[in-house]
Amino acid sequence: MELERILVEFQQKIGYTFKDGSLLKLALTHSSYANEHRLEYSMHNERLEFLGDAVLELVSSEYLFKLHPEMKEGDMSKKRASMVCEPALAHCAANIDLGSKLLLGKGEELGGGRTRDSITSDAMEALIGAIFLDGGFTTAKEFVEKYVLGITSDTTFFYDSKTILQELSQEKFAKEPVYHLVAENGPDHQKEFVIEVLIGDVVYGTGTGKSKKAAQQEAAHAAVLKLREPR
Repeated sequence: MELERILVEFQQKIGYTFKDGSLLKLALTHSSYANEHRLEYSMHNERLEFLGDAVLELVSSEYLFKLHPEMKEGDMSKKRASMVCEPALAHCAANIDLGSKLLLGKGEELGGGRTRDSITSDAMEALIGAIFLDGGFTTAKEFVEKYVLGITSDTTFFYDSKTILQELSQEKFAKEPVYHLVAENGPDHQKEFVIEVLIGDVVYGTGTGKSKKAAQQEAAHAAVLKLREPR
């Protein structure tokens, strides 16, 4: 079956094979699909999302506690919130192509649900919850550290990359970054924007998004990573 092949390939991608494959399928099942197919309430991923959110909070809290012994409680709370916020989790979900694996209702599918941050970020939490139930806390922790914290902790507030880039640009070049719209793709109800960010005449990052603001943030994020690369 096509679904079975997709699930096998996805498990290979994330480096974890479920002992109970039904948990993975449940994590990928959106409520719109369950409603459309008249499934029971428990047959979509919202309960797993609740569980995954708790696991994510604990793992990220321990991560910051150990990594930043000098950081105050209030600052740790702000940092944790930025590392696991909706845009950050959606970015992590995109890195493993999670949206393309989701089971969605037809309306949600046509409305661009596979790339909607609210849906993919929730699915990321549900996936964490499923791994926790299937493989235990240590396995879930390893997944979170690799596929979430390993990405969001290095961006220093992913959703505020534009501010960070502006500071870096001023510091390194005494110039402001400039954002250029390169392309608009797709129909009006599912538009995708492509934006480049330049410092002087050099392109430092490119981003895509369902809004110009989201595309700018992704472009800024790419530029920040490039500017922070060791020479």
